[in-house]
Amino acid sequence: MMGLPDAIKALLFDLDGVLTGTAELHKRAWKRTFDEFLAHHDGPDFRPFTEQDYLDHVDGRPRADGVRQFLASRGIQLPEGKPDDPPGEATVNGVGNKKNVLLLKVIEEEGVRPYPGSRRYVEAARAAGLKVGVVTSSANGAAVLDAADLTQFVQARVDGLTIAQQGLRGKPAPDSFLAGAKALGVDPAEAAVFEDALSGVAAGRAGNFGYVVGVDRAHQAEALREHGADVVVEDLADLLESA
Repeated sequence: MMGLPDAIKALLFDLDGVLTGTAELHKRAWKRTFDEFLAHHDGPDFRPFTEQDYLDHVDGRPRADGVRQFLASRGIQLPEGKPDDPPGEATVNGVGNKKNVLLLKVIEEEGVRPYPGSRRYVEAARAAGLKVGVVTSSANGAAVLDAADLTQFVQARVDGLTIAQQGLRGKPAPDSFLAGAKALGVDPAEAAVFEDALSGVAAGRAGNFGYVVGVDRAHQAEALREHGADVVVEDLADLLESA
């Protein structure tokens, strides 16, 4: 029914870009944050943050990791600072906190919508008796699930807050997905990972999960396969139709 191997008992979904369209909101918040930082750091002739920068350095990673990775790509290193640094302070945490303030403002103004095909797939999974977990690097996982009316389907959530509390390595390390499988009481070989980010697909493969589904929202199907996806779809409903 679900387009998955018979051995799969649990499904671990990334959130932004897989279940909801919030990846676009994250991208916009990151662009404004980094462009304003770079304009101040490099002056008016700064090189703007691009779509490729987002995919290469930020997508799927915990917030602070994304700040470090992108700025390193531009030869910039900032002090870590503290988690409660004021938004916009010239620290890793300050830059990340500014991005989060911008993101929450956009979510409040525009709301959160799940992809219709993703909602259908999650509903079908629960009806089939499969366990469902969400594994996201975002610290706003609970709020986004609530706003998208998806919380009712989710039995375990590992998000940015969990990653910080448990000292987990961020994607592309498999730690967060392994924590999700543990929370659902299944072995990794019994779980499928659903990811749109290259770092997330790599995390699923590194964790030796039973099946890794790449969700191609950014026209990077071949790259998703190269990073370890067993199958690539444009929408989760495609799996139902191929089952």
